[in-house]
Amino acid sequence: MRESFWGVFIIGLGVVTIVLMFYFQTLTNTDEHNYTLLKETTEAAMIDSFDIATYNSTGNVRIDREKFVESFLRRFAQSASLANEYRVEIYDVNEYPPKVSIRISSRKTQSLSILPGQNDTFNFSIINRLDAILETPY
Repeated sequence: MRESFWGVFIIGLGVVTIVLMFYFQTLTNTDEHNYTLLKETTEAAMIDSFDIATYNSTGNVRIDREKFVESFLRRFAQSASLANEYRVEIYDVNEYPPKVSIRISSRKTQSLSILPGQNDTFNFSIINRLDAILETPY
């Protein structure tokens, strides 16, 4: 009888471990996806908003603020995960020298059910912040 309790304990511990590993893997994948999406989208939007007319006339590297915001939001919306709720905050857009500060907050509701009929719901929020400078080779 004692050995059977140990067997049930080991199997139960294995199930709980697998559920916790799934939960933390989801959290890590969401954070990595958000950061990569933020970094790549910011870089592409800065290149899209590069002001060629100013560069040709004065030689200064400058971006257009409205074009940057439009391009960033469009690109981010195309690639964002539909399972999350996002909040995009653009803190600072300097046109000259080109610098942007962006913060993305995503909220996800994850439900874990260890026993049948029991649902534990966890809300977690992931915040990614990026300060980017457009660099050009001379």
